[in-house]
Amino acid sequence: MSDQEKAKAANERKVAGIVDREVLDRIRKQRGDEDERAQAPLSFRLIRRLFGFAAPYRRKMIGLFITVGARALQLPVLAWGAGAIINGPVERGDLKQLTWSVVAFVAFAVITELTFRYRIKWALEIGESVIHDLRAAMFRHWLGLTMGYFNRQPVGRLISRLTGDAENVRVGVQNVLFVSLVQAGQMLGCAVLMAIEDWRLFLVVLGIAPVVWVMNHYFRGRLSAAYRRQSDSFSRITATMAESVGGIRVTQSFSRERVNADHFRALVEDHAHYNFVAARTSGTFLPLLELNGQLFMALLVVIGGGHVLDPDQPMSLGSMIQFFFLAGLFFSPITVLGNMFNEALTAMAGAERVFSVLDTQPDWTDPPDAKEPASLEGRVELREVGFSYEPDRPVLKGVSFTAEPGECVAIVGATGGGKSTVAGLIAKFYVPESGAVLIDGNDTRDLSSRWLHAHLGIVPQQNHLFGGTILENIRIVKPGADREEVRAALEQLDCLETIENIPKGLDAEVGERGSGLSLGQRQLVCFARALIADPRILILDEATSAIDPLTEARTQRAMRALMAGRTSFVLAHRLSTLRHANRVVVMAHGEVAEQGTPEELIASGGAFAELWQHATGERS
Repeated sequence: MSDQEKAKAANERKVAGIVDREVLDRIRKQRGDEDERAQAPLSFRLIRRLFGFAAPYRRKMIGLFITVGARALQLPVLAWGAGAIINGPVERGDLKQLTWSVVAFVAFAVITELTFRYRIKWALEIGESVIHDLRAAMFRHWLGLTMGYFNRQPVGRLISRLTGDAENVRVGVQNVLFVSLVQAGQMLGCAVLMAIEDWRLFLVVLGIAPVVWVMNHYFRGRLSAAYRRQSDSFSRITATMAESVGGIRVTQSFSRERVNADHFRALVEDHAHYNFVAARTSGTFLPLLELNGQLFMALLVVIGGGHVLDPDQPMSLGSMIQFFFLAGLFFSPITVLGNMFNEALTAMAGAERVFSVLDTQPDWTDPPDAKEPASLEGRVELREVGFSYEPDRPVLKGVSFTAEPGECVAIVGATGGGKSTVAGLIAKFYVPESGAVLIDGNDTRDLSSRWLHAHLGIVPQQNHLFGGTILENIRIVKPGADREEVRAALEQLDCLETIENIPKGLDAEVGERGSGLSLGQRQLVCFARALIADPRILILDEATSAIDPLTEARTQRAMRALMAGRTSFVLAHRLSTLRHANRVVVMAHGEVAEQGTPEELIASGGAFAELWQHATGERS
């Protein structure tokens, strides 16, 4: 490679590095606002709350704690027993007592392993049960949150909470507490037996305590920050991956594969950096702990050897060996506890994020005495409604209009005018910040959301289908509907033949987001879904935008039959579909620009007349 080529490559790497840093800063700002809160390294409040999920499994928890306590005592007794055999029958040469001692030792070891088996079994079962309940609680809580929450949260972040963070919590529940209790109990049991065996050597062992405390205090904050940043960066990776997969069609259409790959590489490198920081910190902490234990063992050899050779207060060689068995078992948990501490920090980071989901309050809730009227006529009134998704950026300003029962109201206007927001307020996906949305004279704030949605039918612009068959997707709003009822609905829409021409017809499997069906077919399924729900209020958000003109013409009659007797709101860019609307509301910049019958608005020569002329070529 020539010097010029090398210089060019170096410059490209430099530019790429600048771009990567800019991308990281932008993504961190977009996705990391909630990750800037301070976190206590170990929060006993979180631990208590986490194990509150284990309350339904109280009997198994009691059994688990019994096995934990038993194993914590059994291990020191085994070490003491091995030393006692050497210090007793082996030293005396008593073959008969040695035989019985070994038989008793083996029998006790078998009991210890049985205890170990049930300790692991119950810990894994409780951990799985707790995480099962925790994930179910998260998902159930999400379903109760309002639409504004999902507008603010990237899908990848939610996936990360349910998968990665919950999995980190699982490790904490299954391993950290119970393994730490066994190891701590093992150290305590060994300490008692060592103090009984030789209190002078035991004082030397106690000298390790302040050293371990200082090291633990020093590394605790660094490890906590490292694991927190590691978890944050992984959430950014998950969010970006979900966003990229969802927009893969756009990515490939505009040849952004390399750009997106570079962005993702920057995130992966960022995550790798935090992994390296955590690994380096942990890789320093754990060897230091182990080295500390080895140094104390060496010190014990020197001092214990001196006690054996002391002519005034000699210590038998067997007693020294027994003490060293206990000392080895005393020091061995240090590295394990260091690993458990790392896992505890990771579990705490996961638990903090999981509980942040469970602690999220919806933007609004139904009042305890929410109304559920016996019937719904379908009169809808918006009275001076104001609304914004973000502070100081109003989307709707003083919107007012009325739809009488059975009327068809068309809401038209340029993109961004507020049409979909109006539909969301009528459906009570949001509540107005000012003014009121009234249904049969009742403020939607006072109505039960579940009751209102049971009387509501929506065909969204972005039609969404669930995994399963076409039949299951249509009757998802009415699970008791049989095949013939579904066929009748499709026939009323004049699209039964279209659906049955699909291989397997109603039994055709629908892939993720409706893959396998054309856009028009997916919208027809959503249309049939709304029809079979038999709602009193119907919202059609660009309901025919994905249907070809021939199919649209065939469904006009069915659409009119569907809207007959129902209060209907039609949001449309195709103004030709609005000829049969009773009233037209023209939205512009979040306000009602004009309203009236189509004929009145065309004759007035205003904004609607201009839109009508551009759409149809007809002059008023």
